[in-house]
Amino acid sequence: MDLDHDAIPPDVPDEDRRFFLKQSMFFAGLSMAPADFLQAALAPDDGPVGNAVKVKLSLTVNGKRRRISIDPRMTLLDLLRENMGLTGTKKGCDFGQCGACTVHVDGRRTLSCLTFAVMQHGAKVTTIEGLSDGEKLHPLQEAFIKHDGFQCGYCTPGQVMSGVACIREGHAGSADEVREYMSGNLCRCGAYPNIVDAILEVKKEGTKV
Repeated sequence: MDLDHDAIPPDVPDEDRRFFLKQSMFFAGLSMAPADFLQAALAPDDGPVGNAVKVKLSLTVNGKRRRISIDPRMTLLDLLRENMGLTGTKKGCDFGQCGACTVHVDGRRTLSCLTFAVMQHGAKVTTIEGLSDGEKLHPLQEAFIKHDGFQCGYCTPGQVMSGVACIREGHAGSADEVREYMSGNLCRCGAYPNIVDAILEVKKEGTKV
C-alpha cells in the first residue's frame, strides 16, 4: 500500500507526520492479516488450567516430621510460608536473585523460591525459626544484634541462614571471602560491613554453628 505523502498538510510538524505514517502502515498491515490470526488475537483467555492432582510429601522441617498433600507446582518457599505458617523465610524477588528465601536443605543453603517442594521428599529442611534453641538465639543471630547487622530486617533471615552456611562451608576465613560467598544475599539498607563483622566474629570464636 502506497502512502500519499501529499495528503499531509505541509505545516504539520515532523513528529506528527512520522506518527501519521506509522499509524497508517499499522492499519494497512492489519487489514492484510489473516482472519484466523485476528480471531485468535481477539479471543478471550482460556482461563486457569485448573487444579493439579495433589501429591503426598513427607519431609522434616525444623526437626519435626511433616506429611502433607500438595500441588506439585508449589515451591518450597510457598509450602513453608502458606501451608506451614513459617513466615520467617521471606519472599523477595521470587527469582532467586536476592537470597531472602534462603533455607537449609540437608545442611546446604538453598533458594526456596526456586525449589519445587515435591523435590524435597524425605529431606531435612531448616528455616530461620529452627535455627535457635527455644528462647536461646543462635550465636550468629546474637552477633547480628551486637553488630547491628540489619536495619529494616526483611533480608535478615536469609542473611543469617547464608551466614551460618558460609561458616560451615569454610568460607569465612577473611572479610573478602565472606563478601564473596555472601554475594547472593542482597541488603537494600546497606548493612553489609556489619553483616561481615558478625560472621567473622562467630567464626573467630570457634562456636559450633
